Amino acid sequence: MGSLSSPKLLVVDFTNEKLKPGSVAWSSTCNDIRVALENHGCFIVLYDGVSPKLQESVFQAADELFDLPTETKIKNIVEKPYHGYVGQIPFVPLHEGLGIDYATEVEDVQSFTDLMWPKGNPSFCESSMLFSRAVAKLEHMIISLLFESYGLEKHSESHINSTTYLLRYLKYRAPEMNETTMAFPSHTDKSFLTILHQNQVSGLEIRSRDGEWISVEYPPSSFVVMAGDACQAWSNNRVLSPDHKVTLDRKGKETRYTIALFSFLSKMVQVPDEFVDDEHPLQFKPFNHVDLLNFYDTETGRKSQNILKDFCGV
Repeated sequence: MGSLSSPKLLVVDFTNEKLKPGSVAWSSTCNDIRVALENHGCFIVLYDGVSPKLQESVFQAADELFDLPTETKIKNIVEKPYHGYVGQIPFVPLHEGLGIDYATEVEDVQSFTDLMWPKGNPSFCESSMLFSRAVAKLEHMIISLLFESYGLEKHSESHINSTTYLLRYLKYRAPEMNETTMAFPSHTDKSFLTILHQNQVSGLEIRSRDGEWISVEYPPSSFVVMAGDACQAWSNNRVLSPDHKVTLDRKGKETRYTIALFSFLSKMVQVPDEFVDDEHPLQFKPFNHVDLLNFYDTETGRKSQNILKDFCGV
């Protein structure tokens, strides 16, 4: 666990009226985000695009979803690894998750809702949809800032246009006295970016570039933005895709809910020419994003200590 003097993660205030492209606040934020993603692989955002009412309804939606019988939840099957139902796993007994792929598209959210509630659940469908779209909008802003910080503005639009989103509802129940407190083991995300929103129960820890574990404390209505392996590959290893894990406190009796939006690219993930020079030789071959997930789902992939190098290293 991080000591009291552990570095605080960057907090970016997206509610700031002055944060407009071209402004002083914008260019300093570009720089801050880049440094945060290079050193910690994550930062915290204050964002008012998700109203308190929508936050409340999306956690209510999580409650309703996890209350469904297991035989209903396991119908959430997605051919991409780790996109559908994950749960009932003996070595991670506290965790359960479900996913809606293409979560900003009405028909995809609707068909997930119909699968879980054949009689319908309009409020679940609407909350999930509105939340995904609001957080995707935040993701677009972060991509614009990140690309601009590297002088790659001209690439940001085509990147955003070829991004799809996976919304995952994640539940971590409080451990019993004799149970492990490890709710989810250390891993990196395979996404381009991951944006997490949680209820008031904390537990997330990330490992910064210098190897220190930092407990992530985030204020209500804030979001954690984390780089995934695809972003690290795209940046030719500049950005860190941090190891992170969830550890729960036995004293806590409350369930931890996290609602996560993962971004994936439908076009090839490749290092822009601007990132390659004599000092920074090309480290990764271009790849199809879903192939990274498929590789991770093999025994070799799961055992890998350096998945990008093993999967697409030059």
